[in-house]
Amino acid sequence: MFSSLFGSHKATLVTPENAMPGRDEPPFELARTHLVLGTSMLPPFPEGTQALYVGLGCFWGAEKRFWRIPGVFTTAAGYQGGVTPNPTYQEVCSGRTGHAENVLVVYDPAKVATYDLLKVFWENHDPTQGYRQGNDVGTQYRSALYWTTPEQADLAKRTRDAYDEVLRGRGFGGITTEVASADGLPFYYAEPYHQQYLFSNPGGYDCHAETGIPLPLLN
Repeated sequence: MFSSLFGSHKATLVTPENAMPGRDEPPFELARTHLVLGTSMLPPFPEGTQALYVGLGCFWGAEKRFWRIPGVFTTAAGYQGGVTPNPTYQEVCSGRTGHAENVLVVYDPAKVATYDLLKVFWENHDPTQGYRQGNDVGTQYRSALYWTTPEQADLAKRTRDAYDEVLRGRGFGGITTEVASADGLPFYYAEPYHQQYLFSNPGGYDCHAETGIPLPLLN
């Protein structure tokens, strides 16, 4: 992602006292409609849907991987897991907001299983790389998985542990993914040009360091 060309490649998360102050309101207006799905990217979402937040490195390619899944109602690119409220892309790239590049995935669990979404998550990046994904280096590219329901929490932890065992057995390091509740971790939408970026720019940058190893079935 081009941010790696001008962003500070931070190797440690910023502390709250050193984070940028941010702002009370988003510094831009965001269109409501998803360019691919034609659904709303903004709440309220339909009754019965659930939200899951995933970070696989650069959010351009990550978002595309999820909007293609039947049963997904909408997706959006954004910033999450940091300190600075309503950050800009340039601020996130500086390493001084603490945010990861995350994707909001809103889905209907009656149409797509949570396990199937987690399978896409784990298999489409390398969750052992820490603060990087391939050529993209920095804390904003860390692997992150934030859940909103007890079922998601259970499956997130169980799939992490199962995948960690498999990866270690194949010579990878341990999983570094942040697995946590989304409660208290606000999702700040990214600028309009980031939303569904690879739909508007089909030949755009898409960097993910996949392991090539499938997620095992759970017992």
